[in-house]
Amino acid sequence: MSEDLTRAALAAAERGWHVIPLRPGTKIPALHGEHHCPATGPCAGGHRKWEQRATTDPDRIRTAWSRAPFNVGIACGPSGLLAIDLDKTKTKTNSNSNSNSSTDAPDGAATFAALCERTGQPVPTTRTIRTASGGSHLYFTAPAAAKLHNTAGTLAPLVDTRAWGGYVVAAGSLVDGARYEVTGPALLRPLPCWLTARLVPPHPVNRPPAAPAPAGRRPYVGAALARETAAVAAAGEGRRNTTLLRAARALGRFVASGELSRTEVEMPLQRAGESAGLSTAECRTTLRSALDWSTAHNSTKGAAA
Repeated sequence: MSEDLTRAALAAAERGWHVIPLRPGTKIPALHGEHHCPATGPCAGGHRKWEQRATTDPDRIRTAWSRAPFNVGIACGPSGLLAIDLDKTKTKTNSNSNSNSSTDAPDGAATFAALCERTGQPVPTTRTIRTASGGSHLYFTAPAAAKLHNTAGTLAPLVDTRAWGGYVVAAGSLVDGARYEVTGPALLRPLPCWLTARLVPPHPVNRPPAAPAPAGRRPYVGAALARETAAVAAAGEGRRNTTLLRAARALGRFVASGELSRTEVEMPLQRAGESAGLSTAECRTTLRSALDWSTAHNSTKGAAA
């Protein structure tokens, strides 16, 4: 098993894809975090995150994979890849019998095919990996002109993408007893232009101009909204969700006072969170919780006064 995984890591590196070790049998990086950094090796000049430590160096790969049967992760951004993840529909648990039952909802492959049909585009063919859950990863070369980031559900339900800030489990890895395998086309193709247009995020390079503040809004309200949104968009790994939570709580007081609508806060923070690398679901959950807390807390303070 360890030799097979070493070969899988080396094979990916030969393609120019930067790899990281994942914990045996899982999809979790087997790398130390900032708080446990030994400040040696690649981190001798300061802590380096997993994306920075991803490598194509065969000597480093052999040394790392000699320690354990690590699964193989491919860092998409440094590798010049964008992967489309077509997920399977999750089974529902019957609370009375604790058994699982299937659902009739379409899976990621079906919703992606429907998107292609609606836009008059063929379903693209490219290098395809069957995942442990039975879904698929479609690998594309990423466009050099746009620095794409991860998305979740942006293209269609159960369709995510991985680019800068994301990684995919490589073929040959084993998760929950199932192996990731190349299936279908093996030729890697460029990301179609129509998909690129849908995936360009509002990151600082191409962020659209801010809408003018509505008449009557106090200047400091718009300034606070712009400041908190920028902080979320610029938040690094390990601080993204905390920064989003803090920003939503800070702006929630304006929702409670009626100076901002909830939508005016949620929409820019949602876009900023996704631009920073958080998933759509993570952003929505954090925003809902933070704004509920903040509006309730500030409404209570106003009533007491």
